[in-house]
Amino acid sequence: MFLTPRLVILLPTVLFLLRAGAKIPRVAHPGSKQAKYLASKRPTTTAAQVSGSFTGTGWSASAPEVSAPYANIWQELTNDEAADVIAFLHNKTNLNLTAAADAGRLILHIYHLSDNTDAHTDAFSSFSWDNSIMRVEIVTPNKTDVLPFVDNSQRQPERWARAAIWVGATTEPYVIEYQIGPLPISSDSTLTSLDWLTTKGTTYQRNYDADEDLTSEFMYNVSASVQDIVTDLLNGTASGSDDDDLDIWGIDPLWHPTPDTTVQWVTYWRIPSSIFDGETLMPQGLYFEVNTTGRDPLGWSVIGWLYRDVYYNSTESFRAAWEAGELEKSALNLEGPWIGTDYRGPTTSVGANSTMWGSEKAPPVMVPPSGEDGIRYKVDVENKYVEWMDFSFYIAFRRDSGMRLFDIRYRGERIVYELGLDEALAHYAGNDPVQSGTAYLDTYYGFGPYAFELLAGYDCPTYSTFLNSTFHAEEVSTTHPNSICLFENDQGYLIQRHSDDAYVASTKNIAFTVRSASTVGNYDYNFDYTFYLDGTIEIVVRASGYIQSAHYYGNNDYGYHIHSGLSGSMHDHVLTFKADIDILGTSNSFANHTVAPVTTTYPWSHGMERSTMKLFRSYIDNEDNSKLLWPENAHSMFMIVNKDALNEFGEPRGYRIMPSKGGGMHATIQNSSNLINSMNFATHALYVTKQKDTEPRASNANNDYDPANPVVDFAAFFDGESLDQEDLVVWFNLGMHHVPHTGDLPNTVFTTAQGSMQILPHNYLLHDPSRDSLQTVRIDYNDSGVQAVHTFGASFSTGLVNLTSTVPEFWDYRGDIDVRKFPYDPQHPYNDTESIV
Repeated sequence: MFLTPRLVILLPTVLFLLRAGAKIPRVAHPGSKQAKYLASKRPTTTAAQVSGSFTGTGWSASAPEVSAPYANIWQELTNDEAADVIAFLHNKTNLNLTAAADAGRLILHIYHLSDNTDAHTDAFSSFSWDNSIMRVEIVTPNKTDVLPFVDNSQRQPERWARAAIWVGATTEPYVIEYQIGPLPISSDSTLTSLDWLTTKGTTYQRNYDADEDLTSEFMYNVSASVQDIVTDLLNGTASGSDDDDLDIWGIDPLWHPTPDTTVQWVTYWRIPSSIFDGETLMPQGLYFEVNTTGRDPLGWSVIGWLYRDVYYNSTESFRAAWEAGELEKSALNLEGPWIGTDYRGPTTSVGANSTMWGSEKAPPVMVPPSGEDGIRYKVDVENKYVEWMDFSFYIAFRRDSGMRLFDIRYRGERIVYELGLDEALAHYAGNDPVQSGTAYLDTYYGFGPYAFELLAGYDCPTYSTFLNSTFHAEEVSTTHPNSICLFENDQGYLIQRHSDDAYVASTKNIAFTVRSASTVGNYDYNFDYTFYLDGTIEIVVRASGYIQSAHYYGNNDYGYHIHSGLSGSMHDHVLTFKADIDILGTSNSFANHTVAPVTTTYPWSHGMERSTMKLFRSYIDNEDNSKLLWPENAHSMFMIVNKDALNEFGEPRGYRIMPSKGGGMHATIQNSSNLINSMNFATHALYVTKQKDTEPRASNANNDYDPANPVVDFAAFFDGESLDQEDLVVWFNLGMHHVPHTGDLPNTVFTTAQGSMQILPHNYLLHDPSRDSLQTVRIDYNDSGVQAVHTFGASFSTGLVNLTSTVPEFWDYRGDIDVRKFPYDPQHPYNDTESIV
């Protein structure tokens, strides 16, 4: 099996145009069958589509217009603002920036390979390392600057941008962030530190995987050196060529056994040949460990191999075991119809032997009464401001966390200053090092870049109002048309009902929803913010898409056997939300009212004890005690109240917070070997802190580069501050403990993979506010029949419905629209939709 060493020169010169920056989210290989197929399906884009409106797959109801009471000061940078900021940065010669379109490396690789030695680089030349702009976005204005403006008509807060800069022109590459402003750019604009937004005192963050494409190439050459073994065990190739049918990738984040050492475990995955990106369903069960410390591939090496739970401490020992016939082959996970999401036809699975009866018929559809004239909400599209019934709010959008809501008001009073996702953790476990070493922090990849257009009639009713979202990364502004939808709908159950022998009374449960969806890698997250007639706000997150699975061998303690060689790798989803709640001002307290069993006597009990229960009232008045779990049996009520604002019965007015689906959530693993100091937001279900402008987020997108030394460590927020009549922020977690089963193939379904939280009035008003809805009916009756019908002046639907208008225009669907920002080229947009594989 030993071959003479051979010199392989990979082209005279190989030019790699890399996106300078971060650990780059993995996308389909440019030359792969899947990438070529997707490229052939990309739509063309015109400048008119960028400047004009988008109709997308639905008719996008033109909601009645309303003028926002003030400009949306949380709105993302406009395309022109982003272009000006990027040009300003390029004029700062001390940053030594290269345009992202030009940033790259010219590299000559010469590899010395043999079948019994590790692949290594004999010659390596790098002609340029670059500094470049990773992303620019708005600096969310400080709350202490905003409230005087929105509440007292004082000066509007200055608008500032922030920029993440990739510094690659060094042997120790890093990411650093700055703030730029005020905007618009002028002679008064400056470039200053953004360190005040961190807990460690600096935005500087080392990137230990700066040369990801080089490490990937190194790994493929490692694989090529044992291709005969790979072919035998896995029936595939992984050499880095376009014709490979195996992919190689592994842990996230990387490991650092010592501060100066970087280690990666990787494994093989089968690449689908069809459009379906079900690669994460096809792990092959062979792993290898590499040391990729530093930027010089001459110093990289293979540490060992793992197969069928046996560790080999070198490539030589792995090869020797194979040559000796010691390697029993494991079941392979191969491509087939089982990874596709299409209709499969009649099934022979247990309990079903035919197509679902009637499924070919059109299902019920939702339609608004009187077409667009029936829309009962108002929108200021330019300012993304919405009014529905007693609610009003502003919508903002961020590259890291997607959609956020600001200044949510109910009956004219602000109840929530800010509401939105802060971080999403997916922490895996398994018998193999890749599953054990995987703990994704999804804001690193970002929810904004993958918030693609929503499909009308499926993601949202066809009568929804659609809004666009835009983010600015790598000197490109990307617009996702129709990526946010607004709609009103009947919840399918009443909000109120009562009947007796004289009458029946009912009130329709009509709610208003703001929705977006992001496909971050294999998972699709659906986010809803739903408003109800009783003053409740519900936050719902649902997950679908492909699971990241494990090979089943030796993994029975970590998941079910769900396909030939497949284990449904267990993992926790923990999504952390920020809710800055203001009840009749910013002076609030956090109350805990607990229902507890007691034994007591009463004046009327004749001295005999009775077993009963009482309500115990207390306050959590210090951050030292404000890391909370949801009580067993749901016997406690948590609420934000204003002690200084009592209702006429002497009760503090407030809003309660409680799980509505899923029972709340926190991570099972408390001291993660992978994330170290970067998951302190996930150790409990609920947290309360004093609001600080310097603590706007529970995490930072750059934490993933160096989890032991995060830019923002949530644990640092808890420093013993008083919570008594202070401006409070509640941080809560949604998600699920996910142990995938056969029902997760091919995709996990929204019906079971969901969690939600409600923020609801508690002694806030003097009655149920849904009584103020005209969608109420009372029918009086007796033995003689109906005596009276009371509709209270409400209108009912009339006329005919054009059901054809509810059918989506599927051929109008688009991915995204991109505009180069440096040099600024708004007249030549293009489509460059990518997905993490």
